[in-house]
Amino acid sequence: MAGASPVLEDGSVLSWLDRKLLIVERFFGLLAGLAIFSLMLLAVRSVGGRVTLNAPLLGYVDYIEQLMPLIAVLAVSFAQRDGTHIRMDLLVEHLRGRALWLFELIGVLLILVLVVFLIWGSWAHFQRSFDFGAPLWSRDSSTDIALPIWPSKLMVPVAFSVLALRLLIQVYGYGRALILGLEAPAAVPLVMDPAAQAAAEAEMLDDVEAADGPD
Repeated sequence: MAGASPVLEDGSVLSWLDRKLLIVERFFGLLAGLAIFSLMLLAVRSVGGRVTLNAPLLGYVDYIEQLMPLIAVLAVSFAQRDGTHIRMDLLVEHLRGRALWLFELIGVLLILVLVVFLIWGSWAHFQRSFDFGAPLWSRDSSTDIALPIWPSKLMVPVAFSVLALRLLIQVYGYGRALILGLEAPAAVPLVMDPAAQAAAEAEMLDDVEAADGPD
């Protein structure tokens, strides 16, 4: 998809759950953004120190290892909510009504099965790293400055658990739309055709220009 798809809201319990989970997803997205910004600052410090003082940042690779899981997985659920993941729309954009909801429901169910296995595997990976009786509660650590690795490993099953909750909401939303034959169900990203996407992007640019004001 080129851009975010509209997610409708109403007074239903499903829409209420969608909005509450969105608060968590936005917070996780903020953490992912801060991790990216921190990585940029670390790179400036490491390269700048090497050039000016011949002293690069000690443990630079260790910090990257800690930040990469945050960057990779924390905002996945937020993207799933808005439908901004890259996917093939050649077939979906031509479907309407129950055929569309059935197609979306099957896709979300397959993703949910995969995510459940990922939660199981990543949690086991975290458990192998975490130990209350070990120094810093860690059985393993980074190479250069011995940072405990279990915090970054823990973020993976946590992020995937939030994604699983998002997928469950979408399963219910698509299933409800399929059974009731709804045209525009709440709490799920609606498919936009290329013309609608272009119009939404143009409107967004107009809003940005209006906020910036005249030159």
